Amino acid sequence: MPDTEIADRRDAVCVVGAGASGLAAVKNLREQGFEVDCYERETGVGGAWNWRHDRSPVSAGTHLISSRPLTEFPDFPMPDTWPDYPRHSQVLSYLERYAEHFGVTGDVWFGTEVVRAVPVGDGRWDVTTRSTGGGSEERIQRYAGLVVANGHNWSPAKPEIPGDFRGQVIHSAAYKDPAQLRGKRVLVIGGGNTGCDIAVEAAQQAATVWHSTRRGYWLTPKYVLGRPADQITDRLSRFKIPFPVRRWLHRRILALTTGDLTRYGLPVPDHRPYESHPVVNSQLPYYLGHGRITPVPDVTAFDGKSVALADGTRIEPDLVITATGYRPRFDFLDPELIDTDPAGRPDLHLNAFARKHATLAVVGLLQPDAGLFPLAHWQSVAVARWLRLRVDDPARAAAVQQKESARPLASWSRRRMVPSPRHWFEVDHLDYLRAVDGLLREMEPAR
Repeated sequence: MPDTEIADRRDAVCVVGAGASGLAAVKNLREQGFEVDCYERETGVGGAWNWRHDRSPVSAGTHLISSRPLTEFPDFPMPDTWPDYPRHSQVLSYLERYAEHFGVTGDVWFGTEVVRAVPVGDGRWDVTTRSTGGGSEERIQRYAGLVVANGHNWSPAKPEIPGDFRGQVIHSAAYKDPAQLRGKRVLVIGGGNTGCDIAVEAAQQAATVWHSTRRGYWLTPKYVLGRPADQITDRLSRFKIPFPVRRWLHRRILALTTGDLTRYGLPVPDHRPYESHPVVNSQLPYYLGHGRITPVPDVTAFDGKSVALADGTRIEPDLVITATGYRPRFDFLDPELIDTDPAGRPDLHLNAFARKHATLAVVGLLQPDAGLFPLAHWQSVAVARWLRLRVDDPARAAAVQQKESARPLASWSRRRMVPSPRHWFEVDHLDYLRAVDGLLREMEPAR
């Protein structure tokens, strides 16, 4: 294989992905004076929210589960005329307008994927790209920094269920329209937000609906006292009410709104409130109460036309939808670069900064209890200022890095969560923002 010429982009930074996190990274890097090349394998911005692309997990009925004020970028508000929970097409148009407003689109190479990124010394990176439109020609360019924003909700995590099933089995990523459910006997596997949303849509379209969950969850309504529930929780947090009191209040609110879901046949939660990612759905109890959704335990095996359940019973669905989440994938990086463990979980400070490579960062690898966009914004602000500090004041940058590396995990991430891959990147949004603010203060010029 002949040597490929390497084009040196000198002080430019490479960003992988033009979803919400990638757009924020490009914008904030530019504000710190960096030239940026952003590579996006699809043909438009938006990432997971760009429902026009096959890899998007968005379906026709997808809406935000975090309310508009807690989802919007802090420097680019959503229109006040929009609903509390905008639909997916509105979110995509919002991201498109964000890119246009800040002039980000001109820095994005669409239809181009990053196939390899390797460190080459002195904090620099050789990034290999190729077109997704066909052909095998590759191009290598050298950058001063690498910011990864390729998302973590596009590679389906499929459950390993023994046996063979004669019906249809799809992951929720392949569910796009309620017409796929019409008149069928449907089994939905998974008790997260996606599984609950699909079960509710199936209750309106399918002949029969079973909803299989491994454990019980604390089901939060979308509205409390006429306001989006996350806004109530956010205010309680900002008032610095002690965490045990907030947990007690959360239990009381659920008792008055959602009530005791075990009376419908759902299992008792095996964890306390705030120890799992919020499941926000006001309609699931309604359809459970009307008998349109039948809760069932975990699936143990497929057997021809039937599905065996953990309680020994069997059901015969036509369609099985596995709403079992996604796995983070960084195929273009050696796993050691981000200290990935055998299970696939990377070890990053603030879920953003690589511990062994000061010019490598990941933006958007978070699962907050509110909207992701504000956190991705401040993450990318911190990354951009960090890279600028390394250029302008290397000695101070080294001191900041040494101090940050000693910060305990408990300062920015919840320590007690349900032990599952779903909660690898779970953070309390206010605690996390305080931690990022602390880093930004550390990087302020000395007075």
